Amino acid sequence: MICECSLTVRTYECDSYGHVNNANYLNYLEYARYQLLKDVGFDYPTAIKAGYGVYVAKVIIEYKKPALAEDELLIKSWPIKKGAVSGIIAQRILRGEDIIAEAEVTWAFVDSRGVPAKIPPEWDMPGLKPDSA
Repeated sequence: MICECSLTVRTYECDSYGHVNNANYLNYLEYARYQLLKDVGFDYPTAIKAGYGVYVAKVIIEYKKPALAEDELLIKSWPIKKGAVSGIIAQRILRGEDIIAEAEVTWAFVDSRGVPAKIPPEWDMPGLKPDSA
């Protein structure tokens, strides 16, 4: 499953060169991952109330082209690896056909103490697994 969401670059997200500041891409990717969780049926607010969370353990970003103010961006997110406790989501930020950035985000399911924990069945959504096709 590939989740798609879009956003418009705001002027305050740009640096003195007029490009989106590299740190803002983390916000874009976070926004898109949250949408992926919603799309696969993972109710994040309820998971938090139940004493669980999903932490980001590692982010690898390759910047390909600059994004500029008012650009319309499309962010695609999909799972590429899934284990009992953690997984990896691939993400691509596009402006039209141009790839702006690509990322791989490693996440871990944690308990109320922030300790990695096996995902209980009620939170182990099939959509978190890579497509078998």
